[in-house]
Amino acid sequence: KKIMNLITRKRGVSNLLSNLFLVIIQLISLNHSFAQTDTKEKPNFIFILTDDHRYDLLGSSGNELVKTPHLDQLAQEGILFENAHVTSAICTPSRISILLSQFERKHSVNFNSGTSVSEEAWNESYPVVMKNNGYYTGYIGKNHAPIGDGGYQSGLMDKSFDYWYAGHGHLSFYPKDRHEIFAAAQQNTQIEIMGEGVSDFFSNEYKLEGAKHFLNQRPEDQPFCLSIAFNLPHGASTTTMKMLKSDSETYKSLYRDKEIPLPVDYIAKEDIKIPKLPPEILHVGDRQDIYDFVDNETDLKERMIRNMQAVTGIDMLVGNLRATLKQLDLDENTILIFTSDHGIFWGEDGLGGKALCYEICTKVPMIIHNPMSPDKTKGIVNNELVQTIDIAPTMLQYAGINIPNSYQGKPLNNMIEGNNEPIRDYLFTENLWSTHFGNPRCESVQNKQWKYIRYYKNENISSRDVIAIAKDHNINLTKLLYGNHDPQIAVYQTYIESSVNGEPPVYEELYHLKTDPKEKNNLINNPDYSRELKDMRMAWRKKINYARGEGKAKILRYTFDSKAEQGNITMPK
Repeated sequence: KKIMNLITRKRGVSNLLSNLFLVIIQLISLNHSFAQTDTKEKPNFIFILTDDHRYDLLGSSGNELVKTPHLDQLAQEGILFENAHVTSAICTPSRISILLSQFERKHSVNFNSGTSVSEEAWNESYPVVMKNNGYYTGYIGKNHAPIGDGGYQSGLMDKSFDYWYAGHGHLSFYPKDRHEIFAAAQQNTQIEIMGEGVSDFFSNEYKLEGAKHFLNQRPEDQPFCLSIAFNLPHGASTTTMKMLKSDSETYKSLYRDKEIPLPVDYIAKEDIKIPKLPPEILHVGDRQDIYDFVDNETDLKERMIRNMQAVTGIDMLVGNLRATLKQLDLDENTILIFTSDHGIFWGEDGLGGKALCYEICTKVPMIIHNPMSPDKTKGIVNNELVQTIDIAPTMLQYAGINIPNSYQGKPLNNMIEGNNEPIRDYLFTENLWSTHFGNPRCESVQNKQWKYIRYYKNENISSRDVIAIAKDHNINLTKLLYGNHDPQIAVYQTYIESSVNGEPPVYEELYHLKTDPKEKNNLINNPDYSRELKDMRMAWRKKINYARGEGKAKILRYTFDSKAEQGNITMPK
């Protein structure tokens, strides 16, 4: 009013100008009101990530044995991507790729890299970007991404969320045995403890001792983004299942009365005549012993039962979660995303483990349910080439937040809304985890018809030699096998750049996925497909350059040497 009085007293200022000023003030006020409404009406997000979860281990993916009714219902009400892939088929780089929407070749962090994600890079992760744009963020479960100066010990990731109830590294099936943060939970098993965290997040009472919350309560008028990351059905957790009296019957007896069919192309160790890959490429004898269960039928069937039990347990948590959303009237404005960090071999072609570019390793279940999408989109099974790096930009686009230029994934929003236009013609995957455990460096490019894989020389020391030396000289075996020292940074960085700069492959594969989805018949030397091979090699060149990106990686030194300088040489659990 004082401003208006001053204006109207000015000589020569008409009533028209006064009225115009009033209109401007009202428009500003109205715009502010709309902005507040817009913030309230932004969608919520729940992102659920499983661990070592094969694509075919869901009812909606065609598995008739495993019981996943809630996830199947989620697929029926949303969209199931049946051609979804990770970028790197091993935990740490895959999970960082999801958080940063970058290929490993760009973010440069793996178990063998000797690096952690810098704070500068982390500030463009989807949780931080969403928090900085008005979202209340939570994280529950397993973190396997070293973030900040000091990696898992930096505390940077923990405090980046408004609500934190998670452990760094593997959780085991009984997380209280490994992580103090879960000590006060009422339950003992991983899925149920994480369920307590989910309940606490939504209760807004914060009674769960151990959980870290950096606000007194979750603002009811603020949208949220909750990330739930399991360490199941990963073997680090399923191998620790003890069928305790306190365990749910699901984890003791479910599926044990069923005939467990082995994979059609399963080959026991003693029956392998010709290995899938040449022995100088894949050093099978150096494989981590956690994957030895594939060597015989008895151990494999036991692991399959435990994996199915874990997946059914996760499915029950999803069912409880959706019931909670409905009870709180949040179900119609909350987008649910479900996927895994990679698959795993169950003895197909005699192989075990992951960290290769075959479909079994890179292809994962992916379900996205947006309750606000048109009814015509419900239950769609989508066959387009998508990747887990597409999840972060998808969430940001739905939230109306600008997507950082550092992101390499593509938003899936148009597909989710019913537009089936492809977002990419070719899909790139890679493995840079090449160590004494025998896996080679490899890269793959594929379209819906063809897949091309290239491998590089594998001159790593044998894990068997490392183990023998540790025993002979009484050296801590865990530190020798899993500890990185500064020279490893240089080794890994050469892995990043060498193939980009022209290192030739020592072995190649070409598969016609349309007729050979299990990648059995290598056509690399068949002259009838020379044109296709040429096209795929050209596509590989374009894709690896894109995956590498430009400039230096935003990383920090994270080795035994750096931790010793900081007075902290604790191994991640």
